[in-house]
Amino acid sequence: MTCAPNHPQGRVYEGYRNRIYQRETKDGINIVRVWTFVTANEGFLKRTLNYISYMCSACIVSLVLPKADIVLSTSPQFFNGLAGYIVSKLRRIPWVLEIRDLWPESIVAVGAIKNSVIISLLEWIERFAYRKADRIVPVTESFKTYMLAKGIEARKITVVKNGVDLAQYAPRDGASALAEELGVEGKFVVSYFGTHGMAHHLQTILHAAHRLNGSKNIIFLMVGDGAERRALLQMRDDMALGNVMMLDQQPKSRMRDFWALSDISLVLLKKSDLFKTVIPSKIFESLAMTKPIILGVEGESADLLRAAKAGICIEPEQADELATCVLELSQNPERCQQLGRNGRRYVMEHFDRIVLARKLASVLETVGRGTVLEAEEVSVSVR
Repeated sequence: MTCAPNHPQGRVYEGYRNRIYQRETKDGINIVRVWTFVTANEGFLKRTLNYISYMCSACIVSLVLPKADIVLSTSPQFFNGLAGYIVSKLRRIPWVLEIRDLWPESIVAVGAIKNSVIISLLEWIERFAYRKADRIVPVTESFKTYMLAKGIEARKITVVKNGVDLAQYAPRDGASALAEELGVEGKFVVSYFGTHGMAHHLQTILHAAHRLNGSKNIIFLMVGDGAERRALLQMRDDMALGNVMMLDQQPKSRMRDFWALSDISLVLLKKSDLFKTVIPSKIFESLAMTKPIILGVEGESADLLRAAKAGICIEPEQADELATCVLELSQNPERCQQLGRNGRRYVMEHFDRIVLARKLASVLETVGRGTVLEAEEVSVSVR
């Protein structure tokens, strides 16, 4: 169950309508879409209303759906996840809660909310959800450590990390047609793909580009949308950065061409202790596409990249360091190729989405049978 696709611009995608109830079948999966308050990914209040409206719609519509064995809810924000708790009580079935972001810590870290009363309320909801879930599935080991510190039993927590579809994201020759379309033939393309939000501090890219404005062979390519995009566009124009190209969000079908066009990719977040616990999912796509990464994220993400030997770690928000690394890699194509090969090999060994999906399926089957296992006991075979 989900909503009509509309993220991040807050416009429902072509071919869909924001209805109270609609169904479709995709890849053999039955999908129910419910009404939500559609809004752009801008502003804490509107986004919260969006999530609350989904929670209410999902709970009501669940009453008319066939009996399920288990409810799995994901939590990029509290109220998405809490829908699972309400449905589990209404339908008397177990509840598995997947945690993709820590709330309210993530919104506090970017300064989106400062009211101590609201923060305390959200922290209470967080603890309530952790206590009531039959099993919690965080996507990083650091999230598990955080939950243990909150007093959650280890046996309730099973880490299933993000991964990548190795068939969808596979190495391919450079996209010459796209390079010609964008006018970047023969350039060293440094790419950032994804949300342009408060958490990412993409001003770092623009300041690095300013330092490299004299290097005519280097182009920074930023593709995506988000709450900060308009401000970043204005900043680029004010700085007269002719070496920065900013494109709107692109169809998923074109993204492999953009990856093929890129020489290196950037993964950046603000400098924050909270972000030491996350692993941005674009890391896996970049590694699978054999693209070296310059990583401006500390903690578990940096540990992963070092283990993969697939890129360079820099201190978050350090434009000088970013510019130095970009220049160095642009002058060393052999090193870029080696880092890229290392990354592909690493994700094939550790982050194949099919293998991770089997692990999640094993967790669901265990909970559905009413069996409680220690996290280490959940295993999966690879075929």
